[in-house]
Amino acid sequence: MPHQFVAADWEQYRIDYHNPFQALEAPEEEIAIVDKVLARLAELQIIPHTRYDRARFETFRQAVIERFEIPWTAITPRMQCLLWALNAIRQPRNMLAAGIFCGNTFISNAGTGVGPDAVYQADNLVGIEIKLDEAARAERNVRAFDETGVAYIVAGDAVQVVGAFDKPIELLYLDANGTDARSKGIYLDILQAGLAQMPQGALVLAHNSVNCAEKMSDYLDFVRVPQRFTSLNVIFDVEGLEVSAV
Repeated sequence: MPHQFVAADWEQYRIDYHNPFQALEAPEEEIAIVDKVLARLAELQIIPHTRYDRARFETFRQAVIERFEIPWTAITPRMQCLLWALNAIRQPRNMLAAGIFCGNTFISNAGTGVGPDAVYQADNLVGIEIKLDEAARAERNVRAFDETGVAYIVAGDAVQVVGAFDKPIELLYLDANGTDARSKGIYLDILQAGLAQMPQGALVLAHNSVNCAEKMSDYLDFVRVPQRFTSLNVIFDVEGLEVSAV
């Protein structure tokens, strides 16, 4: 049986895809559910601790509201907070995010290493988007957030970009789509392309572990083998996130 965290309201907690900044619950409720997820991840030793700076996260969230063009998103406020917290805890020097559309999911990961109230200094925070127009929009969004160039967008195929990355990958975020036949099954190809560069303790975050579980089945089977990873399926919204540690 795979490890799971299941929130009681996960089926009712739904975002309006075209209203990305809508509050879906009281701040204290969001904090409580994210803290419970972090506690479970720490219990499984997927992360070393559960501490993150909520005030800095709120500064980050406001900066995204003010600076980003987001036509639509499936990233709920809970998911945005969890992604930010996991990066704040892991503090990856090198983070790669595959399938980042307009850059909202990318900056939810990268925002701990750049931008207002960054919590650590990163080396390379790389967003990968195969659609040229969306990669260009993501780059515009990121440049409005990060003037250093540490966070940047690459327009290309994620399997190739990740496979060519020659530095340690401490965190890999997966939200890409392959062809109609491959769909979210491309996650496994991307992970395997970068696995040799992932040190012990590296995190892999795979979005859509609930609503695309069937299409991700090969990937989920792979990361849920205990000899390879320790993995937790976070079910606190209808999309879900599989969090795995090497």
